Amino acid sequence: MANAAIYFHTDGYDTSGKRLLGRHSAGESFLRGFLRHADVDRFDFWNVGARPTEELDALIARIEPPARPVRWIPQRNRNDLADPGVLYIPTPDLPAEAWLRHMVGVRYALCGVTHTTATRVVMKIVGDLLVAPVDGHDALICTSNAVRAAVDAQLGMMREYLGREYGARRRPEPQRVTIPLGVNAADFQVSAEHRQAWRERLGIPPDAIVALYVGRFNIKAKMNPALMAMALERAAVASGRPIHWVNSGWAETEAAGEIFHRETAKLCPSVTYHQVDGRQADVRFTIWSVADFFISFSDNIQETFGLTPVEAMAAGLPSVVSDWDGYKDTVRDGVDGFRVPTLAPRPNMGGDLGYLYANAWLAYDNYVGAVAQFTAVDLRAAEAAIVALVNDADLRRRMGEQAQMRAREVFDWSAIVPQYQALWAEQAARLAALAEPSQTRVNPYAPDPFTLFAGYPSRHLAHGDLVALRPGMSEAAAGARFGSALANYSRVNPPRPEELTAVIAHLAAHGVTPVSVLRDLFPPPRRNFVERALVWLARHDVVEITARG
Repeated sequence: MANAAIYFHTDGYDTSGKRLLGRHSAGESFLRGFLRHADVDRFDFWNVGARPTEELDALIARIEPPARPVRWIPQRNRNDLADPGVLYIPTPDLPAEAWLRHMVGVRYALCGVTHTTATRVVMKIVGDLLVAPVDGHDALICTSNAVRAAVDAQLGMMREYLGREYGARRRPEPQRVTIPLGVNAADFQVSAEHRQAWRERLGIPPDAIVALYVGRFNIKAKMNPALMAMALERAAVASGRPIHWVNSGWAETEAAGEIFHRETAKLCPSVTYHQVDGRQADVRFTIWSVADFFISFSDNIQETFGLTPVEAMAAGLPSVVSDWDGYKDTVRDGVDGFRVPTLAPRPNMGGDLGYLYANAWLAYDNYVGAVAQFTAVDLRAAEAAIVALVNDADLRRRMGEQAQMRAREVFDWSAIVPQYQALWAEQAARLAALAEPSQTRVNPYAPDPFTLFAGYPSRHLAHGDLVALRPGMSEAAAGARFGSALANYSRVNPPRPEELTAVIAHLAAHGVTPVSVLRDLFPPPRRNFVERALVWLARHDVVEITARG
């Protein structure tokens, strides 16, 4: 099957840091699943952070020891992406890479994936999909039908604007393909041993009913726990049975965590409240054993898929979740658990929020938090769902079994990775069908500085200009000058020492020489570098350059 080079930066896959975000968990999960299930002869990783490969090998081995050879593509070797021919980027930022590909003229397709799409940066990225040189052989994976609808809605707005101002786009648009995030279902196996250990650690009786929430403790940028707390309180009162609620996650600061837990517990006095630091791997994969059902009322536009309900399904837990974004695609209402109806204002009722956010008068957390303030869940339906699970052990068992089966058959990476590879195969076929070869082109967002600022100098070096060695200048004297700190700063792609030696030797032997002749002393790939270096030599008084005639 088709392969792709994986755009690899440690920040996209390492979950061992203090700040654990959903994209970190998703990245680590994808990498483990890809290493386990990809049908490839070798794994290609592009070392975009220019980290020591030993460090990267150790990270990969910690996540999942690869069973096939690993090829590390150096940071600056974009040409090596032509084989395998597709580059997978763990973000939606196809435009940035498309412009860079445009500059170097290498043939490879791009495949990105959505995570949070509510930031100003990502909104700009989505709009730029119709401006940048992305093409029909490129693809953006949308992790849920809801986020695909949001991406298509924004593209529709951008398409209408561009069509009105400039006419229709001639280049084919990139594909949008809905493929869910996956889990490694086997990592979420529950056990009686872990159940007993967690319940003893938290002081929960063996026969108590336990609801579990897993996620960040952030009322603005994740979800407001008040909705879950009020639903659990109503259910505890209605059922007359004790309910324990375990919250496993982490807050940005200790103070924020204290407010989160204190205020949440106030809303459910009939529920026994527990908090757990969920960042450690031994917690992330064992905490599921403590629970009888999972609860998560996402209310926030920062969410696009939501991994934790699928992780709960893999653990064999029924879920009570909000009918929101990607949760719509995962939990089947009445089968794997319950999806609680949600309510939001009708379209065109939030222009003020968009305007404030566009002006940066609302920070991201406050923007998504403000939008979430107008999301309601049906607390009556939530109460009924929770009571049903609390009172019926057989229902919990049946729904948990259905959830676990669905997680293994639909959301395990063994089922998702082949979908990625099928997409990459289609992208490679579309790329191969192009008649026009790739070629280097101007990137107007990153132009050649000598073109952009061409009006700055008095004149430009020409091939007919004459170059002469300064009187008394020798290779040794030139070398001493080059070694100065005043000559060595900011040297990017400098001339090679042997090239400088060759230029000086030629001028010493032949005298005044045209630029074109000096260029021809070197192979074609180096001629522009040498020509540019002549100005550097003149700058440091090694040579003199005069205009012919």
